[in-house]
Amino acid sequence: MGFFDRFRGGATAEKRKGTPAAKWADRMERRIQNYDRQEAIEALAAMGTADAAEVLLKRFTFHIDPSITDQEEKDSAFRGILRAGAQAVEPVRAFAAKAESLAWPMKLMKDLVGETEYVEELLLWLSGWDTEYAKFVDPKVQLLADLEHRQHPRIAAEVERFLEDVNEPARFHAVATLLAQGDVAAAPALVNLLLSEESVRVRAKIAEGLAVRGWPVPPEQRDAARKAMPASFALDAAGCVVKSGQGSSR
Repeated sequence: MGFFDRFRGGATAEKRKGTPAAKWADRMERRIQNYDRQEAIEALAAMGTADAAEVLLKRFTFHIDPSITDQEEKDSAFRGILRAGAQAVEPVRAFAAKAESLAWPMKLMKDLVGETEYVEELLLWLSGWDTEYAKFVDPKVQLLADLEHRQHPRIAAEVERFLEDVNEPARFHAVATLLAQGDVAAAPALVNLLLSEESVRVRAKIAEGLAVRGWPVPPEQRDAARKAMPASFALDAAGCVVKSGQGSSR
């Protein structure tokens, strides 16, 4: 799946030809000797340009042994990309559009922009994903998992649709993200999922989250919710989720 292709930006390999960074591009490959690749990383890092950042990003597409050398090279490439500052944003965005893992792109973007801009960037990346079956969904799950540690006015609206995702980990992290926003307006959607969800951990996450926050189940959903509650939870007289055997203090 070529997710959020429409957001790809930055220089292409064709545009990069003839730039100072171009001479080092062939050395940023797995087959190259470590000392030659390290020389290329250092040279590109010193440039601090968008073209150099784009070439350095290639280092995050493969792993070498020993792992300590792999980590050292990636750390050096990481620092080199950050030297490009705002110029690195577009190359990182373009790289993320086709990356098999977003761990490094997210880490880079977090250091390149402020917190608000970072969340908006993740939401931009997430907007290219749908909720249907896909063979490879790790980047989508990584985005949802990171967003559960953030708060932003747009998160709930952008993430709620993933409660219907066919991928269980995506639903789980969508639930966690909505709960983290602290807005009781998400309760009806969460309860709707609880009523149809088969995953034990997703159902438990919803029940625990509602209980901790004291969000009442809407009156029209209470009868169905009582029947759907996980074994260790119940609905009290006020329509709030409580641990089984515990009364409501409200």
